Amino acid sequence: MKYLCLVYSEEAKLEGFPDDECVAYDEAIRKSGHCLASEALQSVHTATTVRVREGKVAITDGPFAETKEQLAGFYLIEAPNLDEALEIATRIPPASVGSIEVRPIRELPGRCL
Repeated sequence: MKYLCLVYSEEAKLEGFPDDECVAYDEAIRKSGHCLASEALQSVHTATTVRVREGKVAITDGPFAETKEQLAGFYLIEAPNLDEALEIATRIPPASVGSIEVRPIRELPGRCL
């Protein structure tokens, strides 16, 4: 089963966080066959939010919501069950300064992934 591990943290806490720790972890879970995709995101200040309401488009600079923690990156992983997905998520390095939200992927009918 596929799971998306969303990495959240206050940007200030990630500023000094060593990239090499994240790269090493990424390489390890890719070698294990668990990681399908992963990326770090640029600063929340680079975000643009798009909304469409009643056919009208609104584009706003900044993130979707004002929050204490921002989305910093993600890992798309493959694991046989939620318990293993959670165990993998506990080793994501920024979990020590933020949080990791683990969500199962909802497969859409007729879609080949």
